[in-house]
Amino acid sequence: MMLKQSLLCISLALLVSLLNSTTTLAQLSPASAPVPPAQPPPTTPAASPKPLVPSLPQSPSDSTPDTPAAVDIVGILRKAKSFNVLIRLMKTTQLINQLNSQLLTTKSGGITILAPDDSAFSELKAGFLNSLSDGQKLELLQFHVISDYVSSSNFDTLTNPVRTLAGAKPGKVELNVISYGGSVNISTGEVNTTITGIIYTDKHLAIYKVGKVLLPMDFFTVAKAPAKAPSLAPEPSADTAKAPKADKDTASSSDSSAQVNPREENSASAKISVFAKWVSLGIALVAAMMQN
Repeated sequence: MMLKQSLLCISLALLVSLLNSTTTLAQLSPASAPVPPAQPPPTTPAASPKPLVPSLPQSPSDSTPDTPAAVDIVGILRKAKSFNVLIRLMKTTQLINQLNSQLLTTKSGGITILAPDDSAFSELKAGFLNSLSDGQKLELLQFHVISDYVSSSNFDTLTNPVRTLAGAKPGKVELNVISYGGSVNISTGEVNTTITGIIYTDKHLAIYKVGKVLLPMDFFTVAKAPAKAPSLAPEPSADTAKAPKADKDTASSSDSSAQVNPREENSASAKISVFAKWVSLGIALVAAMMQN
């Protein structure tokens, strides 16, 4: 009986010891990481259509807020740098107020600005800007604004001639836009240039950099008009030139007539004198014969 109790105690002690060692090993061994589920292969996004004009380093991404009230045209140009002359002209002509007002009130569409930088303005003839009146300066800037939003990939959809904010003067304040081979060419009839990059774009406003100042034909029509020459006496024709000679001949004839008349009078006097002598001689002969 005592032997059975001893064996039972030993068995219980071994069982408790085995349980303790198993718990300790379980605590010490790290838990195995769960196997992650298989992920589907990533899909490559579809390539967006390539724009017709390249982007400048300052060009914003497509995440630009679509809020016309938040757009600051002067701030955008100032951030892009090298547009100081354009900014100054926009302020002095108050065009910037017109553009901001148009952006605030537009429900659809928008505006497109073709912006020449300072180097483009420096290529103009010296004193050209100073020679323009305030109205001409405003017209010059309005000539750089298309009264609709044109994205960089939609220039080939424009219909020439393209109307600008400068108004409706056929052949004078209109643009001809041709897109080909990934570039956009702009012609005014006096200036040919290209769009060299995107400065800013959203759903209502697009600003593109152009290589030259766009000069409208309207300016050159006025500038090339010849100055009115002072009125001069008309050059006499061949017949008129001969007229004085006729007068001179007439005068000569008159003088000749004036000179002939005294001779005729002297001849008549001489004839009378001869006739009187013959009469006197006859009377003397008759008197002599009567005395004999």
